[in-house]
Amino acid sequence: MTTMTAAPKGLEGIIAANSGICWIDGDAGVLSYRGIDIHELAPKSTFEEVTYLLWFGKLPSKSELADFAKSLAEARSLPPAVIEFLKTVPKDATPMEVLRTAVSLLSMYPEGNDPDEKSVMHDANVIKAFRLTAQIAMIVAAFDRIRKGKPVVEADKSLSHAANFLWMLNGEKPTETAIRTFDVALILHADHELNASTFAARVIAATLADMHSAITGAIGALKGPLHGGANEATMRLLYAIDKAGADPVQYVKDMLARKEKISGFGHRVYKTEDPRATHLRKMSEELSKSTGSKWYGMSREIELFIKNEKKLNANVDFYSASTYTMLGIDIDLFTPIFAISRISGWAAHVIEQHDDNRLIRPRADYIGPEYPATYIPIDQR
Repeated sequence: MTTMTAAPKGLEGIIAANSGICWIDGDAGVLSYRGIDIHELAPKSTFEEVTYLLWFGKLPSKSELADFAKSLAEARSLPPAVIEFLKTVPKDATPMEVLRTAVSLLSMYPEGNDPDEKSVMHDANVIKAFRLTAQIAMIVAAFDRIRKGKPVVEADKSLSHAANFLWMLNGEKPTETAIRTFDVALILHADHELNASTFAARVIAATLADMHSAITGAIGALKGPLHGGANEATMRLLYAIDKAGADPVQYVKDMLARKEKISGFGHRVYKTEDPRATHLRKMSEELSKSTGSKWYGMSREIELFIKNEKKLNANVDFYSASTYTMLGIDIDLFTPIFAISRISGWAAHVIEQHDDNRLIRPRADYIGPEYPATYIPIDQR
């Protein structure tokens, strides 16, 4: 048998693709989009500008950004069949199940019978990227309204992407603080190199499957609790501590004594603080001051204890939990909101894969019975 060098479990550290979209230095705690540090983009940019950067490889001019934002706003339309689907799903369906199925359904209802609907060429992919970025946010907001017995809110094309989502979700115009906080959260989650969902999207795209297939697969990967969902677990922990009337540090100490996992800490890539957590911590603190919420204070106590006790840093999920909660967002929408942001990165990777495609087909290190194994007839077994 031919012997191959065994890959590390989970392909950790393996270079699986060339990409010009996102660069991470896990040792230094650096995250950059197209070479621009997240610490520059988060306070200075907008989600629309970052999405333009991811898709086109450069920062836009004022006119380019205005045209881009207009095109994204104009794409805010859901086919009636998709709205009807949202109204008929089982009552106990989770938002991620609904989002995964609705995005797949969208591919069967192209806008205006788009002749390039099946195309994987660059321009056709960009058109689909605009639509999916607008539509995923709309699906999440519309489903949440429908399941609560509320009317679906019409999109406001005069609003930014972040503002329109909050408007469609709550049915009232959001404050500037809420808009900016959510916009920065979208920027921070927009891309993260070859994470599980992005890699899934690229593998699917590499077969020359269409954009919708790749994004549906990415959402399926994000649904898994080892990728998405850690911020949900973090918020459930905070709720449990509050309900018990317990001291946060003692509660976590007891969990550790029972060898239970504390979500929101550590990262597969970052060996120092997750740079996204830096901004989310600050936003959580600012929201707590303006709302009088207790969630930031509890989170901070837990963070300092875990850092001292286990030498683990908070990751992007830890403070996004309290941040989203203080924005009035339900726990089971946290992972769909991840998708609302990450579609910008997923689309960029699908476009990049299709632009210079080669089928992704790795090998496995065989660890089964040694070849040649003998076939034993059934009546002799």
